[in-house]
This record gives sequence, structure tokens and C-alpha cells, in this order.
Amino acid sequence: MKIIILGIGQSLRSDDGAGMTAILHWKETFPTTASNVALSVSEIELPGLELLNLIEGFDAAILVDAVQSSAKPGTIHKLNEKNILGFSEAHQSAHGWGVAETLQLARQLDIDLPKYILLIGIEGENFSPGISLSQSVLAAMGEAAQVIEDSIKIFLDIQEQ
Repeated sequence: MKIIILGIGQSLRSDDGAGMTAILHWKETFPTTASNVALSVSEIELPGLELLNLIEGFDAAILVDAVQSSAKPGTIHKLNEKNILGFSEAHQSAHGWGVAETLQLARQLDIDLPKYILLIGIEGENFSPGISLSQSVLAAMGEAAQVIEDSIKIFLDIQEQ
């Protein structure tokens, strides 16, 4: 199984960089998994529709991104593709046209997507210009790294079955 893990965000908008920071933290915390040849790992600023090209050809995609809802800042959301679309109706990506809208468009256009898509959303607090994460989001990086690791293990286990 080929798996892509993408940290998505905007590094110059405080907590909007949470997805990219979480990926870096995961790679530092779990270097053995991060070096697995079945994985492709990247951080990307605001991919928009380019997201579709990035995930094309993979069996699974784990997308890590900042989100905004009524949840407590630092909350980790784990959403499959169906949940992502429902989540976006009541909430929004931290940067407007986001993952949910891109995936929805891909489905409408019958674009071939990975069989498994997972969004790990990190609830942001501050999206104003700046390069520092808020304390609540920074404190969630350990949990986010563990959720990324656990999700990868699940996908790798599917491969073995």
C-alpha cells in the first residue's frame, strides 16, 4: 500500500501552520515509521486544487491541517472522507477553499482518489499573521503525532490483510 502523508497549511498565519508542524513533530518522534518506503511525506502550503495531483496514485492519504469549529483549541479531529464533507458544512478550513471542497469537487468530476482518505484536523485558535503557534495548538503536537502514527499503522495493517 502506498500512503501519502501531507501537512497542509500556511506558515505565516500562526495556527494555520499546525498541519505542517505536526508532520515535522511526527517525523522527529517516529523516525523509523517516517523512513518506511511505503510512505511519501511532505509539507505543503495551501495546495488548493493541486492537492488532487499530490494524492493521485496513492492507496491512502493522510491529510493533516488546521481547522476551525466550536471545539476547544488544540482538539484533534480524525475524519474520513464522508465525515470531512459533513464537517465542512458546519465548519471551515482555516484557509477558505480547503480539503473538503477539493475532495468534493474531485468526486463531482469523477477524479480517481485514494481508496482511503483521512483528515487529521487540529483545532486552531489564532489565524492572524505570525509564525508562532498558540500555546493550545503547540501543546497538542504530541497527540497529533501519535494520531498520525496510529493512523499509518492502521493503513499498513490493512495492507497485510
